[in-house]
Amino acid sequence: MPSSNYYDVTSWPVGNPSKDVGEVINSIIADVKERQSATDVNDGGKPGAVIYIPPGDYHLRTQVLIDISFLRIEGSGHGFTSSSIRFNVPEDEWPDLHELWPGGSRIIVDLPGGGDSESERAAFLVKRSGSPRISSVEFSNFCIDGLRFLPDGSALPAQNTYANGKTGIYVASANDSFRVTDMGFVYLENALTIHNADALSIHHNFIAECGSCIELRGWGQASKITDNLIGAGPKGYSIYAENHGGLLVTANNVFPRGASSVHFNGVTRSSVTNNRLHSFYPGMVILEGSSSENLVATNHFLRDHEPWTPFLGVDNGLDDLTGLLCISGSNNSVVGNHFSELIDSQTIRPVGATPVIIRLKEGTGNFVSNNHVVAMDVDSKTSDSCFESQVDALLATDTATGLAVTAVVVEPESARNTILDSGTDPQVIADRTGNAFRATPTVRLWAAGI
Repeated sequence: MPSSNYYDVTSWPVGNPSKDVGEVINSIIADVKERQSATDVNDGGKPGAVIYIPPGDYHLRTQVLIDISFLRIEGSGHGFTSSSIRFNVPEDEWPDLHELWPGGSRIIVDLPGGGDSESERAAFLVKRSGSPRISSVEFSNFCIDGLRFLPDGSALPAQNTYANGKTGIYVASANDSFRVTDMGFVYLENALTIHNADALSIHHNFIAECGSCIELRGWGQASKITDNLIGAGPKGYSIYAENHGGLLVTANNVFPRGASSVHFNGVTRSSVTNNRLHSFYPGMVILEGSSSENLVATNHFLRDHEPWTPFLGVDNGLDDLTGLLCISGSNNSVVGNHFSELIDSQTIRPVGATPVIIRLKEGTGNFVSNNHVVAMDVDSKTSDSCFESQVDALLATDTATGLAVTAVVVEPESARNTILDSGTDPQVIADRTGNAFRATPTVRLWAAGI
């Protein structure tokens, strides 16, 4: 027997999902609220509903307001494909491309402009006052596409600005046990912004070519960002969290061009582990605002050069003294990470500086141990082909010479830290009287002429 709590947007009698799926989904939510009005019927009463979006293109011209718990909106394919590559292919080549737009269960954000706030410009707004907190809202397996970027006053072509004022999902209210899984987000200025989250799961999504990908704002606890593919723009965040405790950031593959890979502000007792982090700029992982008692372990950091011609000269405004990992906080553990710094020495800023890998800026009692640094001076190359240029850059290991770096810098405002086996004696700059230090042993080369 079919369930009355399962809805298909293509068979709902109100609205036309192809022209405005927002109107359709809002009508379905209104029906759920009308039918499930009692709070206690046979020890239940409000089981919620599933809204299904079949594969297809659906314009969203009315914002969806979600103010009920236990709602799952699902599709049959995240549909991501690179709009950036397409927009940077000469237009006369478009007829030969197999497809031009993202696919799957695709929602096209077509909201009218002019909203005063990020929440007003969001395709999906989750907001409810009162008690208990809104709970168990799920987004799964469909694509949210911002369609096009717009000029931002810079010299960049409009489609490379990462700016259009559009947000995919904006959660404004305190929430519990939300899940965002198997989603695709593309060409949105802000993909996913969530306030005051408890036990949130952002898992196995493709969030790329968005100005900012994941932002956890306000406060939160016991949440996780795991197994995602993420790529932000140079003015936005790949992963950002503030005032969170017990946050798990694990097994993500973070692409370059985001202003940072992971940025914590006031985050405590959380973990950044087993991620592959790639950036074209310094400041890859930033712990600031007294972020303390965090574990940063067994991550792979890769800092190299932008190889794709359309984005040459674009950066995040930080110089090479910033560090790939910069910490302002206490009692953090930085253990067993691999750092690859593969840059052209002619591009180092400020000119003549020695690039920094780990920078302890402020705080006390940080533990830095058994980190491995590979630093090479490379001849950077560029190409008009995004895919081929980046793959070629990733696979190249025939670098000619080593690059002098400072493995660890301990600023005067940071004290009583322990640095073990994370740099040779000359590679670590620290007050040896105020910090514990053990140098990485150097290899004695016996062969003559080596």
